[in-house]
Amino acid sequence: MTSPLLAVLAGLGFGLSLIVAIGAQNAYVLRQGLLRSHVGAVVAICAASDALLIAAGVAGIGVIVEQFPLVLVIVRLAGAVFLAFYGVLAARRALRPAILTADARPGSGSLWAAVLTCLALTWLNPHVYLDTVLLLGSVANTHGDERWWFALGAAAGSVLWFSALGYGARLLRPVFARPLAWRILDAAIALVMLALAVSLVLPLLLPS
Repeated sequence: MTSPLLAVLAGLGFGLSLIVAIGAQNAYVLRQGLLRSHVGAVVAICAASDALLIAAGVAGIGVIVEQFPLVLVIVRLAGAVFLAFYGVLAARRALRPAILTADARPGSGSLWAAVLTCLALTWLNPHVYLDTVLLLGSVANTHGDERWWFALGAAAGSVLWFSALGYGARLLRPVFARPLAWRILDAAIALVMLALAVSLVLPLLLPS
């Protein structure tokens, strides 16, 4: 195998290790996939955002982010507010079956709402900048001249993961034929979102 190919495979594996985890973005993509609602747009936004962040990290933007911690503090606060708001909405759906039934129809929800929610969950997450820009960028630069091949592999990992999550979710549709399954899913999403919101604010409240 050539050195660029090894770098691509390394980037693919490392990229997948960062995004294949329970989080706000993955929970949203899964839910949109189950609803079959604007899946293509959501997957494209997630994958394109990751590609831009990966490129920024490899280009050295992570150094700038590291030098201006106030930016991450602002993003952390804005992200916490949005995650808490989305978590409350998910909890409301789980507690009120009437809202759940209306919202669980395939294709429900506007495209703009899906796009804006996906952008907020992606770009208002400070962990994205810490993991994708700083960490992945640092690892990529250890590959020297092949660092952009590493970045290509990491970006391909994002495309593969979000496509599999968004379009593969329809395989679980039989499980979600019952309203109770939707209520459990939304309750889990609410817990994830609210826990993430708390985790973003807590470091700012605790003494360093």
